[in-house]
Amino acid sequence: MEIRLLRSFVAVAETGNFGLAAKSLSTTQSNLTKQIQFLERQAGSLLFTRGRHGATLTNAGEVLLADAIDLVRRADALAQRMERVAGGAEGVLNVGFGMSAIDVAPRAVADFRTKHPTIDIGLEDMSSSAQFDALRSGALGIGFVRLPAPQDIATRMIRRDRLALAIPSADPVPPSTRESLREYLDGCSVIRLDPERGPGLAAQTGMLFTDLGAHPHVLYQTSDLLTVLALVAAGAGPAIVPESTSAIIPEGVQLVPLHLESSMWSIGTAWLVGTKDPLVPLFLQSVEFLQSVEAHGP
Repeated sequence: MEIRLLRSFVAVAETGNFGLAAKSLSTTQSNLTKQIQFLERQAGSLLFTRGRHGATLTNAGEVLLADAIDLVRRADALAQRMERVAGGAEGVLNVGFGMSAIDVAPRAVADFRTKHPTIDIGLEDMSSSAQFDALRSGALGIGFVRLPAPQDIATRMIRRDRLALAIPSADPVPPSTRESLREYLDGCSVIRLDPERGPGLAAQTGMLFTDLGAHPHVLYQTSDLLTVLALVAAGAGPAIVPESTSAIIPEGVQLVPLHLESSMWSIGTAWLVGTKDPLVPLFLQSVEFLQSVEAHGP
């Protein structure tokens, strides 16, 4: 059943006149008559009685009119919603983030939700490699990842992050020279995040230890970063974490940034190359807004 034919049927029923209905539909009366005749053949019944005073619905026309009006209105509503979705006014956007974006990702989502309340937005904690797979499958629209990214993933750098030494607040801060750090970490019993939970952090930490020539021992290993920090606060041992962990650091823990090239990496937003999702550029606007606020103030 063509919506075009139903729209013509409704127009004639509402105006009671083929000429007026044709004018409202921006078509000719002859073309409108052909459409109604075609619809009548499909219905197997006359829909109108034509006379000098216009067109009057038959019993069959009366029976079908309510459903026709409902279908036309629903079709119009769907068309309008499709336009809003295509324009980014409605839809669903899933955002991924890793540990290094634990501060900026939630704030970007909050800003986006405030500016676009009709859009459903979700936030999921996952490693960069998992985000790349999710972007390819369509499970994510955009993510915050460790750079560089694969060639099929478009990116925009937002900042640098670095490793930091997490120690109890009561402990003295160790000297930050390369030799002092090597002596502090070599043979030290540390707490670490499970490498499967944070493969990027594990790789960066391994680069740091190789650069320093340090060989610490793993005392505890856990799959949750907050548990790592809680163990540090309890005095179980130090841990190597992203400096951005300062956004969730618990009482009793202090972070000592490690100013070595081997401890640093870039963080950026990422999306699938060639994506047609209109929500991606809208979300990037929220990220850029936060960067501007951080750089220049509100």
